[in-house]
Amino acid sequence: MDADAVLEGLDPGQLEVAANPLGPMVVLAGAGTGKTRAITHRIAYGVHSGALVGQRTLAVTFTARAAGEMRTRLRDLGVPQVVARTFHSAALKQLQYFWPQAIGGGAPEVIKTKGSIVGEAAGRLRLQMDRTALRDVASEIEWAKVSMLTPETYPVAARRAGRQPADLDLTAMARLLDAYEDVKSARNVIDFEDVLLLMTGILAEREDIARTVRDQYRHFIVDEYQDVNAVQQHLLSLWLGERKDLCVVGDPAQTIYSFTGASPSHLRTFASKFEGAKRVELVRNYRSTPQIVTLANEVMKKADRAFGSVTLQAQRGSGTTPRLVTYPDDAAEARGVVEDIRTLLKAGEKPSTIAILFRTNAQSEAFETALADADVPYQIRGGERYFNREEVRRGILLLRGAARSDDGSKPLPDTVADVLMGAGWSPHPPAAGATRERWESLQSLVELSKDVARTVPGAQVRQFVAELDRRAAEQHAPKVEGITLASLHSAKGLEWDSVFFAGASDGLLPIMMATTPEAIEEERRLMYVGITRARKNLSLSFALARHEGGRATRSPSRFLDGTGSVLEGAAAARRPGARSTRTSKPVKAAKCRTCGRDLDTAAERKIGRCSECPATYDEGQFEALKTWRRGAAQRDKVPAFVIFTDATLVAIAETRPTTPAGLRAISGVGTSKVTKYGASVLAVLAGADPEAEVESPSAFGEFDPA
Repeated sequence: MDADAVLEGLDPGQLEVAANPLGPMVVLAGAGTGKTRAITHRIAYGVHSGALVGQRTLAVTFTARAAGEMRTRLRDLGVPQVVARTFHSAALKQLQYFWPQAIGGGAPEVIKTKGSIVGEAAGRLRLQMDRTALRDVASEIEWAKVSMLTPETYPVAARRAGRQPADLDLTAMARLLDAYEDVKSARNVIDFEDVLLLMTGILAEREDIARTVRDQYRHFIVDEYQDVNAVQQHLLSLWLGERKDLCVVGDPAQTIYSFTGASPSHLRTFASKFEGAKRVELVRNYRSTPQIVTLANEVMKKADRAFGSVTLQAQRGSGTTPRLVTYPDDAAEARGVVEDIRTLLKAGEKPSTIAILFRTNAQSEAFETALADADVPYQIRGGERYFNREEVRRGILLLRGAARSDDGSKPLPDTVADVLMGAGWSPHPPAAGATRERWESLQSLVELSKDVARTVPGAQVRQFVAELDRRAAEQHAPKVEGITLASLHSAKGLEWDSVFFAGASDGLLPIMMATTPEAIEEERRLMYVGITRARKNLSLSFALARHEGGRATRSPSRFLDGTGSVLEGAAAARRPGARSTRTSKPVKAAKCRTCGRDLDTAAERKIGRCSECPATYDEGQFEALKTWRRGAAQRDKVPAFVIFTDATLVAIAETRPTTPAGLRAISGVGTSKVTKYGASVLAVLAGADPEAEVESPSAFGEFDPA
């Protein structure tokens, strides 16, 4: 391909990115502005013009899907030799290659999940945790490691960041971090964060290895740069060395992963770190209608401008006005959304072009039920990977066998359809449910075979299987026909013709746990991401009450304030006198009972002590409380945290109440728990036998203060 031909058809911003393949560059790319097109054409132009060497160029992104898409585009542009990987994939390949030289022997196994190791570490510390708590702790371990923290430095950093891991005291979480590393070492395994940390360590300590890597890769392109965390940035700096051939692309307005350790500061400060860096803004939005783009801009108008986000300029033709629909309760919202989806399907829109987006995964169930009742196929984004599905694996196995006997006498799609009948495919789709989901997976293979046949005339099954193998390696799944259900976080990077944005109310967006200005601003950016996923149609909705017949206490998201002129139904949704879930009353700062410092996290406020001050409870008494809680949980057949969380138990042990009123004054101990467990808890604190004090939970009812 001719180098100049690569630049054809690019807009002025994209052309500026592509035509300057050397030197430092930061690209601020708004949603839907063609950033992947810009950077892949930059690489292709650089290689075809001789400015870049394909084998010595590394393009890095954050998901296997995005890396697979980038490789596909680069191959179509005639530069298949360029390496495109995720940070973890690139680091793992280097770690496995250099381990024998740097450490000796073979590299240790990388664990897929942390669950069992976290569970064993918690057991060593005699911490009782259910599956949800273990998952939260695993996420906290990931945050600590990508932030390059040790068990010693973790408590201070976690307090400053307002972390609250599984309601644990931060000192206890630090001990758990230490125990986790001990268990991992005993098993001789590493986790995904270790891959990055170990590689940074090797490159920092072994100049010879660092020099080899820098000789291999001379030019770097990093996509989604606003999502880079501390360890990834450190690794990138070590890859780069003293060179400046680095192009980074990102959108501050789509910074939605701060809770994982991602920081947009690297994107915002790039120009100051690289002297002479070229700065390019991509603002022309090709994805959405002007009406949707205007709403997105309005939502971000009141955002923190220090983030440096761009104002989008719509390039598509005019469309319908986005709307905000109010429903009486959650179930009615789900039914109403599905009814609107059925109308679109009857008008000829494909299920794969429609999505329902929501803030929390818990919201998904109501929509799954409503879709199933309406016999509408759906798929859940973030569920089992496509190529791991049993029916897909079986279908590919059958195709692999058929490849040996295919003589090309029949068109590829016909042969593929015949073969997949052995895996359960049929020309006519079954009804909704699990059978329909399996059929949709196989149907996507049939549709992909049609695409391959159009691209490669005369293609046979062996070529189709090779394409499937390539896609499986890159996790580049074919499109599955079905309504997509996705959280706002998992929807990032995707787009649909029609988007139904559910739960657009205060308490869900911003979510009630977002209490700091920074957290609330990140919730605003989540709404922006959700809005900009829509190409043609956008419908936002919320329910006034959670349950049928419940009190109408919800109000539209505060991020929609002032959008009445661009969002149909927004002005009417905020009813005069309606109770809002937001509060403007300042909250009085709680103080540490030991040092007097303000308490930042909910766990600290519950305990009444900052994480840096030592515990003040009696160890024997605390263990007695834990033993009682374990017995109560077994008797009631509930997880231990349902009785009292660890933070509440610490607060009880440190406060040492002697009356029911004193017990109820502790955060996390309400009237019902005083009634059910109060006598037993006070008995433990008094050194008595809790079973002897109370014959039944109801016997303590008269002890409950009014």
